[in-house]
Amino acid sequence: MDLLIRKKNEVYLKVDAEPHLHKEAAEFFTFEVESAKYMQRKKRYKGWDGKVRLYSPATGEIYVGLISYLTEWAKQKGYTYQFQESEYFGHPQETNPLITPESVVGFVKALGLPVQVRDYQYRAIYESLRYNRRLLLSPTASGKSLMIYSLVRFHVNVKRNVLIVVPTTSLVEQMYKYFEEYGWMASKHCHKIYGGQEKYTDHDVIISTWQSIYNEPRKWFERFDVVIGDEAHLFKAKSLTKLMSKLHGCKYRIGFTGTLDGANVNQLVLEGVFGRCSQVTRTNELMKQGHLAQLKVKVIVLKHDEQIFEGYQDEMDYLIEHEQRNKFIRNLVCDLKGNTLVLFNYVERHGLPLYELINSHTDKPVHLVYGGVDVDDREHIRSLVENEDDQIIVASYGTFSTGINIKRLHNVVFASPSKSRIRNLQSIGRVLRRGRDKVNATLYDIADDISRDNGKNYTLLHLFERLKIYRDEKFNYEIIDVKIKAYDN
Repeated sequence: MDLLIRKKNEVYLKVDAEPHLHKEAAEFFTFEVESAKYMQRKKRYKGWDGKVRLYSPATGEIYVGLISYLTEWAKQKGYTYQFQESEYFGHPQETNPLITPESVVGFVKALGLPVQVRDYQYRAIYESLRYNRRLLLSPTASGKSLMIYSLVRFHVNVKRNVLIVVPTTSLVEQMYKYFEEYGWMASKHCHKIYGGQEKYTDHDVIISTWQSIYNEPRKWFERFDVVIGDEAHLFKAKSLTKLMSKLHGCKYRIGFTGTLDGANVNQLVLEGVFGRCSQVTRTNELMKQGHLAQLKVKVIVLKHDEQIFEGYQDEMDYLIEHEQRNKFIRNLVCDLKGNTLVLFNYVERHGLPLYELINSHTDKPVHLVYGGVDVDDREHIRSLVENEDDQIIVASYGTFSTGINIKRLHNVVFASPSKSRIRNLQSIGRVLRRGRDKVNATLYDIADDISRDNGKNYTLLHLFERLKIYRDEKFNYEIIDVKIKAYDN
């Protein structure tokens, strides 16, 4: 055999091969990072060549989750390979033949969930249990929490310890609350970790932010049989792959995310630490089936007088301090019917002034949410908006673009431009959930045309990236031009 493949542990495969094959495989699994040039300007990245290497030619190691890519590469090259079973970690492609679609349906129904389980949810639960590893691409309001809950209940039933990792403290609380709503005694089985809370417990399930545990020693992770990563696209950071690499004996690995950023290397890293990516369902399908609100996107292009900027940050400084632009956003938000979320980038320079501007112009309740707002206060605001009408939330992208569940949001306003596919889709997801008396939702995408004869301005190019996302996702959008100088404030 050209390649002999076995598990070193539950993190890495070990490949035995001739040196020239190691070198060839390493070249195949080496990728350019698109943002490398920007990152290399920072001192800590000096000397880095801008590439990510997923295969070590020195040791023959590669993430277990990339096994299918490895065998596909070998087949394309005409190389023969053979799997070797490990005494401690089993076969590299181990599956569970006793897990069938019928048995999964039977188990989930026996949980007595208070909501109807959809076909694609059954499929995702089945794949996760059958194959031990999966990266599940599941958009907002597809019922990720139900799938996570079902998986947790299955593993706890067979005496396995579960670690659930989420990016924010709000999501820790939200996950815990979901488990209680689904009918489980979460206080008996689950322990929450964030903000200095106790990290050692005998509970079956730990729900934690990654920031609270990634520096824990490997011994701390030894007791976990199962790891579930919610909002797994955030697991790209070095600290998170470091965390996943400490789970040497953790066989069952499931990642959930609403979207990937389209960069091949990022997806491969996530698949490496979790498993092969599987599309659970799509946003436009959920809309067609009536599970999501019908989304309308109104792109408002503010036409500015020609300006010359030295760089992107100079343009952003101009926009966030632009009095007429901010007053336009204020008037738009105050005139909208229903509950509205306004998303911004810079807290001190844009979020706080925007909040003051809106709050002083309306009798509607206006709430400010950013990283400095306490978790309990955020939950109180979320509850208010869920149960009241004509509430306005002015929030930073960092706190409200991911994971926060408010069914009765009718409008979302992008007050700051962004080209990030993940950030935009996650932010749109905040307004897509259906709620009481809500079947429609509107996104107001504020863009700026400050074009010059020699080319488009930076943030207008970002708009073109967002329009591509809207087309890819089959969102219904219209473009409205507004002359900012002539705008009556």
